[in-house]
Amino acid sequence: MNALRVFEAVARTGSFTTAANELFITQSAVSHQVRALEEWLGQPLFERAQRKPRLLAAGQALAPVLTGALADIQLACRRLRDRPDGKHLVIAVIPSIATCWLIPRLAEFRQRHPDIRLRIVYAIHGQQTDVQDADLAIVYANDRPSGENVVPFLQGAAAPVCSTSFAEGHGPFSTPSDLTRAPLLHDTNFTGWQQWYRKAGVEVPVLDQSPVFEDFNLLRAATLAGQGISLCPLQLIADDLNSGRLVQVSDVTVNEGSGYYIRQPGAAISPQGQLFRDWLVATAEDV
Repeated sequence: MNALRVFEAVARTGSFTTAANELFITQSAVSHQVRALEEWLGQPLFERAQRKPRLLAAGQALAPVLTGALADIQLACRRLRDRPDGKHLVIAVIPSIATCWLIPRLAEFRQRHPDIRLRIVYAIHGQQTDVQDADLAIVYANDRPSGENVVPFLQGAAAPVCSTSFAEGHGPFSTPSDLTRAPLLHDTNFTGWQQWYRKAGVEVPVLDQSPVFEDFNLLRAATLAGQGISLCPLQLIADDLNSGRLVQVSDVTVNEGSGYYIRQPGAAISPQGQLFRDWLVATAEDV
């Protein structure tokens, strides 16, 4: 079992060194365990001629089975350890969904199901730890994730928005070209606005003087504060638009193929998890 666990870590990370660091053992111990497993199986699992170990056919067949099995074992053990009564539901949510969408609506679910104890944790985009520890996870993806345990949640189509006061002071924004003279706000990098201007048929202006925010909640806060125009997923900020805190200044959208999805990390879902997932889907339909 120990050799299987070590092999899975190498196959998943693509590195003997990274696997050693993850498992808190030496790289030589990792190599020893993998070679012991290969001897027991009677065939090699990796091609080691290149800088990075490359999975051979036997390794490709074994690795995904181990990854799924070990994840299910870990999840089952944590559920038993942390929630012996089976009623403590852990929901991993990316920060933008947690702040803009879920928390403002969470009281409704709690009123309907006061017997279900909830624990809301962050699911950081690009990291798997928190997601694997949860009963359900709400994540973002550029394309729909594969697998049967994935349910569409909110669409990711984004359009230019700004605060009402900003629109009154810097508008009107009647055409896409009007946005070239307005201060812009960026999420992570300039790619979103570059795509938007191209789709709108407008020459891309110089963007390197505009502020960049590494987190959507920071971008939203700056937009609400009247610091400029940002590209925001419309369904995610529906409350801001409906209340008039933010206004949409163009119908041109980008990221139509992206979206937010509800993932079920484990092989089976609990009755409490099913109730929460059904509530999420039904509530999202009203957005």
